[in-house]
Amino acid sequence: MTNLYPRAFLFDLDGTLYTSHGVIPGAPEVLATLRNEGVPFRLLTNTTMRSRAELLDHIGSMGLDVMEDELFTPSVAASAILDVYECESVAPFVAEQAMNDLGDREFVGGVSGNQFMGRPDAVVMGDVGEQWNATLLNEALRYVLDGAVLIALQKGRYWLSSDGPRLDVGPFVAAIEYATKEEAIVCGKPEAPFFNAALDSLFSDGVAREGDEPIVMVGDDMVNDVYGAQKVGIEGWLVKTGKFSEPTLQQSDVTPDRVIESVADILI
Repeated sequence: MTNLYPRAFLFDLDGTLYTSHGVIPGAPEVLATLRNEGVPFRLLTNTTMRSRAELLDHIGSMGLDVMEDELFTPSVAASAILDVYECESVAPFVAEQAMNDLGDREFVGGVSGNQFMGRPDAVVMGDVGEQWNATLLNEALRYVLDGAVLIALQKGRYWLSSDGPRLDVGPFVAAIEYATKEEAIVCGKPEAPFFNAALDSLFSDGVAREGDEPIVMVGDDMVNDVYGAQKVGIEGWLVKTGKFSEPTLQQSDVTPDRVIESVADILI
């Protein structure tokens, strides 16, 4: 770990800047101070239950000043991948709101509400909450076995709700991968392309690609945040908010570059 002040930050959202109980104390002041001091930042989230526009509204309602191009979501990344693979028909297994960021495409099967008897160009898997069941998983399985491209908005293992941990989309994606022997194209953390897209955005804003001062990812998840950051050559700082637990930290093969009580401590 370096003692030099970071030249740019990447932040996780849920568990780092806010939780289901509200904004983390000091988080709005952190973003305001960084903006005033000219330290660039980006927000990286694996959230797939809201569109980017809805997330921006939600973030803004808590007093967090964020612009559209500073927020990176899996749905936005997935749209770019669908373009690369020239996918016109998509079977969405995502929240309805997330479909808004997938572009102007033909949505068939899945949770689209549109009956479909053929094979779509792609299957996009995200978080559909309580809608996940054997029928949906078998439908996704058949599409992929028939040759549809498998895209996962992210592969988180679980997330922390107000009533405790809940399965994220990762276990469901893993089931389809195991059954089909096809590896999903993953659009969220901890995958390098997602981090690199955010870093490219920082570089385009004038942040130096190399320098003594580090670029830092701040998050509450050992794998998605800390490990994902370290894989692309930047520091990963762990906050003791959100899903943090001392046993997870002690038992993990991942070593954070820094452990802090909360995001407010980055200014200390």
